[in-house]
Amino acid sequence: MRRRTTFLVGGAVAVALALGSLVGGVLSESRSAVPASSAASGVLVEHALTGTAGGVGAGGVSRLETAVHARPRDPELLVQLGFAYQLRWRETADASYLPRSEAALRRSLRFGTDDANAVLGLGSLALIQHEFRTALMYGRHAEKLLPGSYRPYGVIGDALIELGRYDAAFASFERMISLRPSLASYARIAYARELTGDRTGAAAAMRLALLSAAGQPEPTAWAHVELAKLDLAMGRNRIARRHVIAALASLPGYPSARVELARVEAAVGNFRAAIREARRAVDAVPTPQAVALLGDLLGRTGQTAEARRQRATVAVIDRLLEANGVKVDLESASYRADNLIRPGETVELARRALADRPSIYGDDALGWALARAGRCDEALPVAERALRLGTQDPLLYFHRGYAEGCAGNRAAMRDWYGRALALSSQFSVRWAPVARATLARS
Repeated sequence: MRRRTTFLVGGAVAVALALGSLVGGVLSESRSAVPASSAASGVLVEHALTGTAGGVGAGGVSRLETAVHARPRDPELLVQLGFAYQLRWRETADASYLPRSEAALRRSLRFGTDDANAVLGLGSLALIQHEFRTALMYGRHAEKLLPGSYRPYGVIGDALIELGRYDAAFASFERMISLRPSLASYARIAYARELTGDRTGAAAAMRLALLSAAGQPEPTAWAHVELAKLDLAMGRNRIARRHVIAALASLPGYPSARVELARVEAAVGNFRAAIREARRAVDAVPTPQAVALLGDLLGRTGQTAEARRQRATVAVIDRLLEANGVKVDLESASYRADNLIRPGETVELARRALADRPSIYGDDALGWALARAGRCDEALPVAERALRLGTQDPLLYFHRGYAEGCAGNRAAMRDWYGRALALSSQFSVRWAPVARATLARS
């Protein structure tokens, strides 16, 4: 059954516009809501909790490391360094920054008081590492340390989303935006709306997130990329392209924008350009998503040997992430199911992922793994459960259709494939052609 939720965006937007808080207020918060800490800490915290990279750079990290070396017991410097390591990880995909972030934040708590920023930093790190129950614990602790602040509710809500506790997560996001309309809160409202099938409302909230970025290059680029994802998922390829170009104008070479531009080019059939942009993204920041996309594009264009090399690279990246404390069971299970890598083991991996992340995407990963392993009767109810929020995700629709076909219901399979293509005719480089070919044969 689809959940019906009421978000406080309308009232919050009216207040924000009346007070002029959409411009210039993203990186600040009232003195009553934050502990005594420097503006530098606040900026780093804000960027980390928003999800943007923040432009720390190697030089910024090096300067903080030098300062900490000179003052190794300064808790505020340690907090700044802990967040800077997280932001540097986002900029480089070098997971070795994550253990360093944890060490710095824990040292801050050891040498200082129970600083809310350090607690939030550990919560943010737990989200990165996909330790969602731990993240929720830190978020709740920060909530007690920061009465009246919006910041803990991002960590709390993000953790609850991944734990499948949607009503509580949405309530956290409502609380967050009522306390502080900002890039971070609008983006989370956008995601909540997307999960519940309101893609138009999600795009409206992300446009407010873009406004709240106030022209800052990296946050602006990030918001444009998120809008491009929404528009591309709705088949609005030209609008998606405009957002990607705007992102690259705001932050030239932005790897996330390169990935999304590759998807846009693929959606309009320009595979040479798509491969070029995907290579640029991989060369800049080799994330599993970018490398997997490049592999799919190469496979789609018949470059099978190189596609296999790229797909093997995904497994190497996953091992590096795991070695640095990041759980990748869910993402790995979905990827392995795509590629039929040891299906029996993949099912067990997906079960572990669902236990850790009992969300709709945990259900989707398990349903997909079961269907690809030929365990059709088991797959179908799990694939059905993945759509319980009314999420209009064409890949979820395709997976549901595949499970229906696996279970012998060809009519239902064609129906779900048609729904996926109606949402976005190029929803997947690999699977949209399969859906179209299946419907063409019927």
